[in-house]
Amino acid sequence: MTQAITDAQFEEKTSDGLTLVDFWAPWCGPCRMQSPIIDELDEEMDDVSFYKMNVDEEQQTASQFGIMSIPTLLVKKDGEVVEKLIGVHDKNRLTEILAKHQ
Repeated sequence: MTQAITDAQFEEKTSDGLTLVDFWAPWCGPCRMQSPIIDELDEEMDDVSFYKMNVDEEQQTASQFGIMSIPTLLVKKDGEVVEKLIGVHDKNRLTEILAKHQ
């Protein structure tokens, strides 16, 4: 299952390797559609770290990256943002994007 992180943990958790962070909120219908897809990828891809941030509780990081709509996915490679994806994305699309950065 995808690990929830806080603003305080964000830099530490996403500074090394390939990471995907799902910015979401419990009231967001599309977020609830995206979440099981990310959980599935988390189970299958050992070389990618998957995290989620609740934008209602953790607003600083969302603001820092200009996240205005959710779900938004940030893909980071060694601390640098390499992709910013807005909206729901299917498993095949996310797999392709992550493979491109491995």
